[in-house]
Amino acid sequence: MQLRENGVTLESLIQEFKLEVVVAPEGFEKIMIVRDDVNRPGLQLAGFFDYFDPNRIQIIGKVEFTYCEKMSPEDRQTAFDRLFASGIPCLLFTRNIEVFPEAIASAEKYGKPILRTNEFTSSTINAIIASLKVSLAPKQTLHGVLVEIYGEGVLILGDSGVGKSETAIELVKRGHRLIADDAVEIKRVSDKTLVGTAPEVIRHFIELRGIGIVDVRRIFGVGSVKQTEKIELVINLEPWEDGKVYDRLGLDGQTTSIMDIAIPSLTIPVRPGRNLAVIIEVAAMNNRYKKMGYNAAAELQERMMRSFGGN
Repeated sequence: MQLRENGVTLESLIQEFKLEVVVAPEGFEKIMIVRDDVNRPGLQLAGFFDYFDPNRIQIIGKVEFTYCEKMSPEDRQTAFDRLFASGIPCLLFTRNIEVFPEAIASAEKYGKPILRTNEFTSSTINAIIASLKVSLAPKQTLHGVLVEIYGEGVLILGDSGVGKSETAIELVKRGHRLIADDAVEIKRVSDKTLVGTAPEVIRHFIELRGIGIVDVRRIFGVGSVKQTEKIELVINLEPWEDGKVYDRLGLDGQTTSIMDIAIPSLTIPVRPGRNLAVIIEVAAMNNRYKKMGYNAAAELQERMMRSFGGN
């Protein structure tokens, strides 16, 4: 497994949000955004820079514009010089606000870009933060298969040759969707959520021993694949071991820790004659019921306790 740090180029954000480039210093497209938050620099325009993070995108909305509008040209120049001198990656004006000449002069002086959008400030902030949190989320790659089953993202793990890909292709034939085979890129997008996808180069492909590489999208149609999916259940496949005790009731809630997030998990022994696709389908449905508050094993135990108590 592998952990990686991420960054987003300013060019990709400009394209994603269709931002207007007002000041374009040389090489500005390659500026890397490394913080998944933004800042409205009202306090900084007033001269307060304690606890200021200069690595965030700075956004000027109606409030900051009105404050700067009341300044003298000299004070505006000083305020923007201080802001750009701090090393911010860019300054973004919302609501199609007119950019102050002093801001343009400071941006050109310090070689920083100024961008603009006609969107409202709050919606721009929310959209950019949401995009950055996904793009800059901590990332880990696991060897496994990710499939969406009845709306549940199921990550299938196990040693090479245990049958992960064969099970995945059977699930696809049964109407479920493949997200990734062999390598699953997992991002921690919040303190409770993991999202998985496939590396671009192998997306939609699956390897079947004895056949080779199969393009799932072309053979089964675009409805058989999906770009990303939240990981809600981990299935560990392992060869059947005679004499080993396997969980038969499901009362003990197993979890697998991925990037410090505990995901519900099951260990399923593999041996000839077991229909793994059907078993994993049932596991996905059962996990969904548990999230809705119903636990079949707990209900069975409660019935048995009542039965024994009645005797």
